[in-house]
Amino acid sequence: MIAGINGTNDAFRTATRLSSEVRLPTSSNTSSTSVANEGGFGEVFKDAIGQVNELEGKAHAAIENLMSGSGTDVHQAMISAEKASMAFDLALAIRNKTIQSYQSIMNMQF
Repeated sequence: MIAGINGTNDAFRTATRLSSEVRLPTSSNTSSTSVANEGGFGEVFKDAIGQVNELEGKAHAAIENLMSGSGTDVHQAMISAEKASMAFDLALAIRNKTIQSYQSIMNMQF
């Protein structure tokens, strides 16, 4: 049980750090009806995956620029790589929790 709480706390801390980088779709009306019209969880998750891919591309470009000597600072390359890594870890944690929730629902007996 403690490991689950620690994992949740770690995921929350990671999500908090990434909140400035990962931009989820926003709307003026935040009701559940507007979320359903926008495509729901699947669409939001797809957009987040796209943003993770974008961060990974930026990290790859920063590392290539560092290696070629085109003026990229070591610190900036490492920061870009860490942002991409944290975004990937968060997406993986969300995917795992989603699959776990789906399996729990499928195992329910009515």
